Amino acid sequence: MSDLVPLTGEPLALDLVNTRPRLPDGPADLLATPADLAGWLAAQADRLDGAGVLEAGADASRAWEALTVDDLAAVHAVRDHVTAAISHVRKGERPPGDALDGLNRAQRAAPAIRELTWDGEARDAAGAVAATPRRSGPLGVRLAAWLAEAAAGLLSDPGVGCVRECEADDCVMLFLPAHPRRRWCSAARCGNRARVARYYQRHKAT
Repeated sequence: MSDLVPLTGEPLALDLVNTRPRLPDGPADLLATPADLAGWLAAQADRLDGAGVLEAGADASRAWEALTVDDLAAVHAVRDHVTAAISHVRKGERPPGDALDGLNRAQRAAPAIRELTWDGEARDAAGAVAATPRRSGPLGVRLAAWLAEAAAGLLSDPGVGCVRECEADDCVMLFLPAHPRRRWCSAARCGNRARVARYYQRHKAT
């Protein structure tokens, strides 16, 4: 896997934090442009179902094409707050107050409601009312609220103390291990690099 490809599959808040990896040339931002954010959201498509981020009937790909620098800035702000909060909470430390306040503000700006609609075509009258999560406001505000809500879920979970940083020397990725022996953010990325480095050192010594 290329170091320029965002890792996905961790809790959403960690996937967001992990969009700022450390590469051989230094820190990188994998959400540097609206197009980058669009690609990352496409990779998170399964998590967007039921999030209320998209307007009713909206096509996701078209919505992501319309992302602006303001939308990106809203996501960056949440990412900064999540990064600061998780770095403390996972160590059992009190997080910065402004990080928690920022996440609270983002959630309040576009809370999800269960919008009720009537489906007159439904055969079973008891199931004719549909409740669909919806958020209001600009797209970036809706995205920020969704991400902040995911962060709130992780930060308030007792398991947040199990979040680890990848043990590779040049990696800052975070992960929540399903197995206590997990050491790498990705076996295909840092795990393989570590094995290759050990192999090289053994053979260099001989």
